[in-house]
Amino acid sequence: MRAAILHEIGQDKLEVRDDVEAVGFGAGKVRVRLRATSLCHSDLSAMSGVLPQPAPFVPGHEGAGDVTEVGEGVAGVAVGDRVVLCWMPPCGACPHCLRGQAHLCVSSLRRLGTPGFRFGGTDASGFYSTGTFAEEVVVTADSVIKVPADMPYELAALIGCGVTTGLGAAVNTARVEPGSSVAVIGAGGVGIAAVQGARICGAAQITVVDPVESRRERALGFGATEAIAPEGLKAAAKSQEAGGYDYVFEAVGRASTVRAAYDAARRGGAVVVIGAGPKEDLVQFSMGELFFNEKRILPSMYGGDDVRRTAARAVELWRAGRLDLAGMITHRVGLAEVNEAIAQMRSGEALRTVITLD
Repeated sequence: MRAAILHEIGQDKLEVRDDVEAVGFGAGKVRVRLRATSLCHSDLSAMSGVLPQPAPFVPGHEGAGDVTEVGEGVAGVAVGDRVVLCWMPPCGACPHCLRGQAHLCVSSLRRLGTPGFRFGGTDASGFYSTGTFAEEVVVTADSVIKVPADMPYELAALIGCGVTTGLGAAVNTARVEPGSSVAVIGAGGVGIAAVQGARICGAAQITVVDPVESRRERALGFGATEAIAPEGLKAAAKSQEAGGYDYVFEAVGRASTVRAAYDAARRGGAVVVIGAGPKEDLVQFSMGELFFNEKRILPSMYGGDDVRRTAARAVELWRAGRLDLAGMITHRVGLAEVNEAIAQMRSGEALRTVITLD
Protein backbone atom coordinates (compact mmCIF):
# COMPACT_ATOMS: atom_id res chain seq x y z
CA MET A 1 0.00 0.00 0.00
CA ARG A 2 0.97 3.67 -0.09
CA ALA A 3 2.14 5.53 3.00
CA ALA A 4 4.20 8.62 3.82
CA ILE A 5 7.36 8.02 5.86
CA LEU A 6 9.50 10.39 7.92
CA HIS A 7 12.93 8.76 8.05
CA GLU A 8 14.63 11.07 10.57
CA ILE A 9 13.40 13.59 13.14
CA GLY A 10 14.00 17.10 11.86
CA GLN A 11 13.41 16.35 8.19
CA ASP A 12 11.00 18.73 6.47
CA LYS A 13 9.60 16.34 3.90
CA LEU A 14 8.03 12.90 3.85
CA GLU A 15 8.71 10.10 1.39
CA VAL A 16 5.57 8.64 -0.16
CA ARG A 17 6.16 4.95 -0.90
CA ASP A 18 3.96 2.25 -2.40
CA ASP A 19 5.67 -0.77 -0.82
CA VAL A 20 4.56 -0.26 2.79
CA GLU A 21 2.82 -2.98 4.79
CA ALA A 22 0.65 -2.51 7.88
CA VAL A 23 1.85 -5.09 10.43
CA GLY A 24 0.99 -6.36 13.89
CA PHE A 25 -2.52 -7.74 13.34
CA GLY A 26 -3.67 -10.27 15.92
CA ALA A 27 -5.75 -10.67 19.06
CA GLY A 28 -7.21 -7.40 20.30
CA LYS A 29 -6.35 -5.58 17.05
CA VAL A 30 -8.38 -4.22 14.16
CA ARG A 31 -7.40 -3.47 10.59
CA VAL A 32 -8.77 -0.22 9.16
CA ARG A 33 -8.89 0.83 5.52
CA LEU A 34 -8.42 4.57 5.81
CA ARG A 35 -10.39 6.81 3.46
CA ALA A 36 -9.43 10.29 4.68
CA THR A 37 -6.99 11.90 7.05
CA SER A 38 -6.32 15.49 7.98
CA LEU A 39 -3.13 17.34 8.68
CA CYS A 40 -2.77 18.67 12.23
CA HIS A 41 0.00 20.88 13.55
CA SER A 42 0.87 18.12 16.03
CA ASP A 43 2.10 16.07 13.06
CA LEU A 44 4.58 18.83 12.28
CA SER A 45 5.58 18.98 15.95
CA ALA A 46 6.35 15.25 15.90
CA MET A 47 8.37 15.65 12.72
CA SER A 48 10.45 18.42 14.29
CA GLY A 49 10.92 16.63 17.62
CA VAL A 50 8.75 18.91 19.76
CA LEU A 51 6.51 15.92 20.48
CA PRO A 52 8.35 12.66 21.25
CA GLN A 53 8.03 10.06 18.50
CA PRO A 54 10.75 7.63 17.38
CA ALA A 55 11.65 7.60 13.68
CA PRO A 56 11.15 6.24 11.13
CA PHE A 57 7.42 6.72 11.48
CA VAL A 58 4.24 7.35 9.54
CA PRO A 59 2.75 10.71 10.66
CA GLY A 60 -0.94 11.42 10.93
CA HIS A 61 -3.42 10.84 13.73
CA GLU A 62 -6.70 12.32 12.45
CA GLY A 63 -8.06 9.55 10.25
CA ALA A 64 -11.34 7.93 9.29
CA GLY A 65 -12.11 4.72 7.45
CA ASP A 66 -13.73 1.31 7.61
CA VAL A 67 -12.91 -1.71 9.74
CA THR A 68 -11.91 -4.54 7.41
CA GLU A 69 -10.77 -7.17 9.91
CA VAL A 70 -11.08 -7.77 13.65
CA GLY A 71 -8.83 -9.90 15.81
CA GLU A 72 -9.72 -12.47 18.43
CA GLY A 73 -11.32 -11.01 21.55
CA VAL A 74 -12.42 -7.77 19.95
CA ALA A 75 -15.87 -6.60 21.03
CA GLY A 76 -17.88 -3.50 20.26
CA VAL A 77 -16.60 -3.03 16.72
CA ALA A 78 -17.20 -5.16 13.64
CA VAL A 79 -16.14 -5.43 10.02
CA GLY A 80 -17.80 -2.68 8.02
CA ASP A 81 -18.04 -0.17 10.85
CA ARG A 82 -17.07 3.40 10.01
CA VAL A 83 -14.56 4.66 12.55
CA VAL A 84 -12.19 7.47 13.46
CA LEU A 85 -8.86 6.80 15.09
CA CYS A 86 -8.08 7.81 18.65
CA TRP A 87 -4.39 8.54 19.25
CA MET A 88 -4.53 8.26 23.06
CA PRO A 89 -7.32 5.85 24.03
CA PRO A 90 -8.16 5.45 27.73
CA CYS A 91 -7.58 2.05 29.28
CA GLY A 92 -10.53 2.24 31.65
CA ALA A 93 -8.61 0.76 34.60
CA CYS A 94 -5.86 3.20 35.65
CA PRO A 95 -6.29 5.75 38.48
CA HIS A 96 -7.04 8.54 35.98
CA CYS A 97 -9.78 6.54 34.26
CA LEU A 98 -11.29 5.38 37.55
CA ARG A 99 -11.57 8.93 38.88
CA GLY A 100 -13.34 10.12 35.71
CA GLN A 101 -10.34 11.73 34.00
CA ALA A 102 -9.93 9.31 31.12
CA HIS A 103 -8.38 12.00 28.92
CA LEU A 104 -5.32 11.92 31.20
CA CYS A 105 -4.76 8.18 30.74
CA VAL A 106 -1.30 7.56 29.30
CA SER A 107 -1.41 3.78 29.17
CA SER A 108 -1.38 3.80 25.39
CA LEU A 109 1.87 5.81 25.32
CA ARG A 110 3.69 2.69 26.47
CA ARG A 111 3.18 1.49 22.89
CA LEU A 112 5.07 4.48 21.51
CA GLY A 113 7.53 3.26 18.90
CA THR A 114 5.96 -0.17 18.49
CA PRO A 115 6.27 -1.18 14.83
CA GLY A 116 3.04 -0.74 12.92
CA PHE A 117 4.50 -0.66 9.41
CA ARG A 118 7.25 -2.24 7.39
CA PHE A 119 8.90 -1.08 4.17
CA GLY A 120 11.95 -2.40 2.37
CA GLY A 121 12.84 -4.62 5.31
CA THR A 122 12.67 -1.70 7.79
CA ASP A 123 10.20 -1.36 10.63
CA ALA A 124 8.40 1.92 11.25
CA SER A 125 5.93 3.02 13.89
CA GLY A 126 2.80 5.11 13.49
CA PHE A 127 2.53 8.51 15.10
CA TYR A 128 1.30 7.82 18.64
CA SER A 129 0.39 4.26 17.58
CA THR A 130 -1.82 5.42 14.69
CA GLY A 131 -0.13 6.69 11.52
CA THR A 132 -2.96 7.85 9.28
CA PHE A 133 -0.85 9.01 6.34
CA ALA A 134 -1.33 5.49 5.01
CA GLU A 135 -4.01 3.62 3.14
CA GLU A 136 -4.31 1.01 5.87
CA VAL A 137 -3.45 0.76 9.55
CA VAL A 138 -3.48 -1.91 12.24
CA VAL A 139 -4.33 -0.58 15.71
CA THR A 140 -5.60 -1.84 19.03
CA ALA A 141 -9.38 -2.08 19.19
CA ASP A 142 -9.57 0.71 21.77
CA SER A 143 -7.99 3.07 19.24
CA VAL A 144 -11.10 3.27 17.07
CA ILE A 145 -14.32 5.18 17.73
CA LYS A 146 -17.42 4.32 15.75
CA VAL A 147 -19.20 7.12 13.90
CA PRO A 148 -22.46 7.07 11.91
CA ALA A 149 -22.24 5.31 8.56
CA ASP A 150 -23.58 8.38 6.76
CA MET A 151 -20.97 10.76 8.15
CA PRO A 152 -18.53 11.72 5.38
CA TYR A 153 -15.03 10.40 5.98
CA GLU A 154 -13.37 13.78 5.56
CA LEU A 155 -15.58 15.31 8.26
CA ALA A 156 -15.21 12.35 10.60
CA ALA A 157 -11.42 12.57 10.36
CA LEU A 158 -11.45 16.02 11.98
CA ILE A 159 -13.00 14.59 15.13
CA GLY A 160 -9.93 12.44 15.77
CA CYS A 161 -8.04 15.29 17.42
CA GLY A 162 -8.37 18.96 16.50
CA VAL A 163 -12.13 19.44 16.73
CA THR A 164 -12.44 17.27 19.83
CA THR A 165 -9.59 19.16 21.49
CA GLY A 166 -10.84 22.68 20.78
CA LEU A 167 -14.53 21.99 21.29
CA GLY A 168 -13.84 20.10 24.51
CA ALA A 169 -11.66 22.90 25.87
CA ALA A 170 -14.65 25.24 25.75
CA VAL A 171 -17.39 22.80 26.69
CA ASN A 172 -15.62 20.50 29.17
CA THR A 173 -12.59 22.31 30.59
CA ALA A 174 -13.68 25.96 30.70
CA ARG A 175 -17.43 25.33 30.71
CA VAL A 176 -17.95 28.72 29.12
CA GLU A 177 -20.96 30.48 30.60
CA PRO A 178 -23.70 32.05 28.46
CA GLY A 179 -23.20 35.77 27.96
CA SER A 180 -19.49 35.68 28.78
CA SER A 181 -16.55 37.25 26.96
CA VAL A 182 -13.96 35.01 25.28
CA ALA A 183 -10.66 35.53 23.49
CA VAL A 184 -9.00 32.80 21.44
CA ILE A 185 -5.30 33.17 20.61
CA GLY A 186 -4.52 31.19 17.47
CA ALA A 187 -6.96 30.67 14.61
CA GLY A 188 -5.77 27.27 13.41
CA GLY A 189 -7.93 24.16 13.48
CA VAL A 190 -7.94 23.81 17.27
CA GLY A 191 -8.53 27.52 17.79
CA ILE A 192 -11.46 27.56 15.38
CA ALA A 193 -12.94 24.53 17.16
CA ALA A 194 -12.62 26.46 20.44
CA VAL A 195 -14.39 29.44 18.82
CA GLN A 196 -17.24 27.15 17.81
CA GLY A 197 -17.34 25.61 21.27
CA ALA A 198 -17.58 29.04 22.89
CA ARG A 199 -20.34 30.02 20.46
CA ILE A 200 -22.25 26.80 21.20
CA CYS A 201 -21.95 27.53 24.94
CA GLY A 202 -23.53 30.93 24.40
CA ALA A 203 -20.60 33.35 24.74
CA ALA A 204 -21.70 36.89 23.90
CA GLN A 205 -18.30 38.09 22.69
CA ILE A 206 -15.60 36.01 20.99
CA THR A 207 -12.41 37.79 19.98
CA VAL A 208 -9.95 35.89 17.81
CA VAL A 209 -6.27 36.84 17.87
CA ASP A 210 -3.97 35.78 15.03
CA PRO A 211 -1.12 37.38 13.05
CA VAL A 212 -2.42 36.10 9.69
CA GLU A 213 -5.13 38.31 8.22
CA SER A 214 -6.79 35.56 6.19
CA ARG A 215 -7.12 33.40 9.30
CA ARG A 216 -8.63 36.28 11.24
CA GLU A 217 -11.19 36.90 8.52
CA ARG A 218 -12.00 33.19 8.32
CA ALA A 219 -12.69 33.05 12.07
CA LEU A 220 -15.59 35.48 11.70
CA GLY A 221 -17.46 32.85 9.74
CA PHE A 222 -17.36 30.40 12.66
CA GLY A 223 -18.86 32.65 15.31
CA ALA A 224 -16.11 35.10 16.26
CA THR A 225 -17.50 38.58 16.84
CA GLU A 226 -14.14 40.31 16.45
CA ALA A 227 -10.76 39.40 14.94
CA ILE A 228 -7.59 41.30 15.78
CA ALA A 229 -3.82 41.06 15.32
CA PRO A 230 -1.72 40.12 18.39
CA GLU A 231 -0.55 43.69 18.92
CA GLY A 232 -4.16 44.73 19.50
CA LEU A 233 -4.89 42.23 22.27
CA LYS A 234 -3.72 44.35 25.20
CA ALA A 235 -5.95 47.28 24.26
CA ALA A 236 -8.89 45.01 23.51
CA ALA A 237 -8.57 43.35 26.93
CA LYS A 238 -8.37 46.69 28.76
CA SER A 239 -11.51 47.85 26.97
CA GLN A 240 -13.53 45.07 28.58
CA GLU A 241 -15.76 46.17 31.46
CA ALA A 242 -13.85 43.98 33.93
CA GLY A 243 -10.45 44.89 32.50
CA GLY A 244 -10.07 41.59 30.69
CA TYR A 245 -11.88 38.62 29.21
CA ASP A 246 -13.77 36.01 31.21
CA TYR A 247 -11.99 33.23 29.30
CA VAL A 248 -8.84 33.31 27.18
CA PHE A 249 -7.92 30.23 25.15
CA GLU A 250 -4.30 29.73 24.08
CA ALA A 251 -4.21 27.51 21.00
CA VAL A 252 -0.63 28.09 19.86
CA GLY A 253 1.63 26.26 22.29
CA ARG A 254 4.17 28.94 23.21
CA ALA A 255 5.14 30.43 26.55
CA SER A 256 4.82 33.94 25.13
CA THR A 257 1.20 33.43 24.08
CA VAL A 258 0.30 31.76 27.38
CA ARG A 259 1.67 34.85 29.11
CA ALA A 260 -0.33 37.08 26.76
CA ALA A 261 -3.43 35.03 27.52
CA TYR A 262 -2.89 35.46 31.25
CA ASP A 263 -2.50 39.21 30.88
CA ALA A 264 -5.67 39.42 28.77
CA ALA A 265 -7.87 37.58 31.27
CA ARG A 266 -9.77 39.56 33.90
CA ARG A 267 -9.10 39.06 37.60
CA GLY A 268 -10.85 35.82 38.49
CA GLY A 269 -11.00 34.82 34.83
CA ALA A 270 -9.73 31.63 33.22
CA VAL A 271 -6.72 30.96 31.00
CA VAL A 272 -7.27 27.74 29.05
CA VAL A 273 -4.06 26.28 27.62
CA ILE A 274 -4.73 24.03 24.62
CA GLY A 275 -1.52 24.39 22.61
CA ALA A 276 1.17 21.71 22.94
CA GLY A 277 4.65 23.19 23.17
CA PRO A 278 8.16 21.98 23.96
CA LYS A 279 9.04 21.21 27.57
CA GLU A 280 11.97 23.65 27.43
CA ASP A 281 9.67 26.62 26.75
CA LEU A 282 8.97 28.01 30.23
CA VAL A 283 6.26 30.52 31.13
CA GLN A 284 6.74 32.72 34.18
CA PHE A 285 4.33 34.20 36.70
CA SER A 286 5.06 36.00 39.95
CA MET A 287 3.70 34.68 43.23
CA GLY A 288 2.14 38.08 43.84
CA GLU A 289 0.07 38.13 40.67
CA LEU A 290 -1.01 34.52 41.04
CA PHE A 291 -2.32 35.24 44.53
CA PHE A 292 -3.80 38.68 43.95
CA ASN A 293 -5.44 38.11 40.54
CA GLU A 294 -6.84 34.64 41.24
CA LYS A 295 -6.85 33.83 37.56
CA ARG A 296 -7.44 30.15 36.92
CA ILE A 297 -4.90 28.42 34.67
CA LEU A 298 -6.64 25.45 33.07
CA PRO A 299 -4.59 23.18 30.83
CA SER A 300 -6.87 21.20 28.53
CA MET A 301 -5.65 17.93 27.04
CA TYR A 302 -7.58 16.14 24.29
CA GLY A 303 -10.83 17.91 25.10
CA GLY A 304 -10.64 17.64 28.89
CA ASP A 305 -12.98 14.64 29.13
CA ASP A 306 -13.35 11.06 27.93
CA VAL A 307 -12.55 11.41 24.22
CA ARG A 308 -15.36 9.05 23.23
CA ARG A 309 -17.93 11.21 24.98
CA THR A 310 -16.57 14.42 23.44
CA ALA A 311 -16.41 12.82 19.98
CA ALA A 312 -20.02 11.67 20.30
CA ARG A 313 -21.03 15.18 21.32
CA ALA A 314 -19.23 16.59 18.28
CA VAL A 315 -21.15 14.23 16.00
CA GLU A 316 -24.46 15.24 17.59
CA LEU A 317 -23.67 18.94 17.25
CA TRP A 318 -22.63 18.46 13.63
CA ARG A 319 -25.85 16.62 12.83
CA ALA A 320 -27.86 19.39 14.50
CA GLY A 321 -26.14 21.96 12.30
CA ARG A 322 -24.44 23.69 15.24
CA LEU A 323 -20.87 22.54 14.55
CA ASP A 324 -19.43 23.44 11.16
CA LEU A 325 -16.96 20.77 10.11
CA ALA A 326 -17.11 21.19 6.34
CA GLY A 327 -16.17 24.86 6.60
CA MET A 328 -12.98 23.99 8.44
CA ILE A 329 -11.60 22.14 5.42
CA THR A 330 -9.80 24.67 3.25
CA HIS A 331 -7.67 22.31 1.14
CA ARG A 332 -8.07 18.80 -0.25
CA VAL A 333 -5.15 16.82 -1.67
CA GLY A 334 -4.09 13.28 -2.44
CA LEU A 335 -1.38 11.48 -0.51
CA ALA A 336 1.16 12.33 -3.21
CA GLU A 337 0.71 16.04 -2.38
CA VAL A 338 1.29 15.65 1.37
CA ASN A 339 4.47 17.76 1.33
CA GLU A 340 2.68 20.62 -0.40
CA ALA A 341 0.00 20.40 2.29
CA ILE A 342 2.66 20.59 5.01
CA ALA A 343 4.12 23.72 3.41
CA GLN A 344 0.66 25.32 3.30
CA MET A 345 0.12 24.62 6.99
CA ARG A 346 3.50 26.06 7.94
CA SER A 347 2.68 29.25 6.03
CA GLY A 348 -0.65 29.62 7.80
CA GLU A 349 -2.53 29.40 4.51
CA ALA A 350 -4.44 26.21 5.35
CA LEU A 351 -6.87 25.71 8.22
CA ARG A 352 -7.39 21.98 7.81
CA THR A 353 -6.15 20.00 4.82
CA VAL A 354 -7.85 16.69 4.15
CA ILE A 355 -5.80 14.00 2.45
CA THR A 356 -7.97 11.54 0.55
CA LEU A 357 -6.82 7.92 0.61
CA ASP A 358 -9.27 6.32 -1.82
